[in-house]
Amino acid sequence: MGETPLTLTVATVPLGTGPPTREELLVHYPAKFTWNELKAFVNSGDLGLLKRDRRLQQRYDLWLAGIKEKYGSTANYLMTCRLQWGKPDTLSLLGSAIQDSGISTPGVFEKASTGILKDLPPLPADAPPYFSKSTPAEYLSIIQNDWPYSVPPEVEHTLVWTRIPIFHASLIPDAIRARVELDGLWGFTGSDEPPPSPSELSACLPALAEWGVTLDQMITSEKGTKEEDELVRLAGVPVHDFVRSRWKEEEWETAWFVNPPRLQSVPGLAHVHVFARHK
Repeated sequence: MGETPLTLTVATVPLGTGPPTREELLVHYPAKFTWNELKAFVNSGDLGLLKRDRRLQQRYDLWLAGIKEKYGSTANYLMTCRLQWGKPDTLSLLGSAIQDSGISTPGVFEKASTGILKDLPPLPADAPPYFSKSTPAEYLSIIQNDWPYSVPPEVEHTLVWTRIPIFHASLIPDAIRARVELDGLWGFTGSDEPPPSPSELSACLPALAEWGVTLDQMITSEKGTKEEDELVRLAGVPVHDFVRSRWKEEEWETAWFVNPPRLQSVPGLAHVHVFARHK
């Protein structure tokens, strides 16, 4: 007979101090948001509504202070330790249903022998101008978010890191530049139903009560014209197509977003957030 599965309780799942395990997330930091609420927050125009559990955020802040002391900066930690350019994510404690076993391309960014980088290394001369579904694997590091937002347990929070720019001048005309710099980009795949309308956001705000979020605190651009909305959609097409190619729509529903510069944790190191729910 097999062993009886361990019941996950506060007593059986001890709290650690670094990135949490899936068991810790389930027991100590249970999801505050539903899938529908996540989609509503992404589609609201204010990506700052997406939050970690407050206690997990405190744990993250303590961990990050130690990382900065050891590596000098968040970017240095990512470039010299966490990101595995052109290779599968073997460092995550959370795992993913998608295994990138076919990727084993040598990275184009060598790790510094001292572990310290003063600046991000320059891109090779033949690097693509902007991120897309055809971006070579050696420019990518696709990992699970070690410190995920408060997402339901069936939702994966994946980060697609890339040195290739996502916000590129050829994709973002002047007419929408200020809007994209304030709001970022986002989209949805794998569902025939439209995402929750921003007009429905008030019904989801109780989920943000512990953060004290109210409608008047939201940071969004003024409603644009249909032409501007279409330009914003087109600016996000390269990311949207990448997400559709990796998370097959017959199997996955996703909500993806790229933070605007005001919310980016590591300037010069672009990444896409993908919330993915297996159907």
